[in-house]
Amino acid sequence: MKTKNLMIMLITLIVEVIITYYIASFFSVRLIEVMFFTGIFFAGTIYYFSSGGGAISRLFNAQVSGQTGLIQQNERFTVKVGPVFWASVVFFLVGLVFFILLIMEVIPPQDM
Repeated sequence: MKTKNLMIMLITLIVEVIITYYIASFFSVRLIEVMFFTGIFFAGTIYYFSSGGGAISRLFNAQVSGQTGLIQQNERFTVKVGPVFWASVVFFLVGLVFFILLIMEVIPPQDM
């Protein structure tokens, strides 16, 4: 893997950890308790915005065709995944492992 991609992945992971830390501190829970959910959100959002030609694009094309009477060429569904998406997937998977350990009570609940 290129050094540039590794740096982008590292920066993405740091930003995601910082955002998750602030969310966890806002709700007064541990970071590992919300990692799974923020990981789903980050990965899903990045996947949605890095793809093209899906159902939303077809909907907009149909609306424009209905309003103008011009038939538009549909774009094939493509996803351009890069280091930011893969960093979010890694963050999600680490959060999933912690979530499973919390559910199985391997990691004890937080003392108040």
